[in-house]
Amino acid sequence: MSTEPIDLHTALASFDALWSPRVVTRVNDYDVRIAKVAGEHVWHTHENTDEFFLVLDGELTIALRDREVVLPRGAVFVVPRGVEHRPSSADGASILMFEPTGTSTVGDRHDPVPDHVDATTGHAL
Repeated sequence: MSTEPIDLHTALASFDALWSPRVVTRVNDYDVRIAKVAGEHVWHTHENTDEFFLVLDGELTIALRDREVVLPRGAVFVVPRGVEHRPSSADGASILMFEPTGTSTVGDRHDPVPDHVDATTGHAL
């Protein structure tokens, strides 16, 4: 863990992969992850944890089964545990997420994972 400040713009510039979160730091037992996104993720559910999203740049849409939540730059949203959701971004976005260390990017239950979605628990920067 770094004891120096982390510049998120520099961290985001260090990779190009979409839907492939990078762990920038940890807080207690939580990863602070950043990701570049474009197009659609996969419908999925995290059974035992909420999922926090902060849009750093662009716009993110989170589809829920009963509605869509549109998050412009600077907006935050928490998907409650057990709620099926699918993030997407038509024009691309950069996001920050808080998730318990070891949480899969596609949750505990999910649709088939397309090649453009990283189904791991995130990569260290």
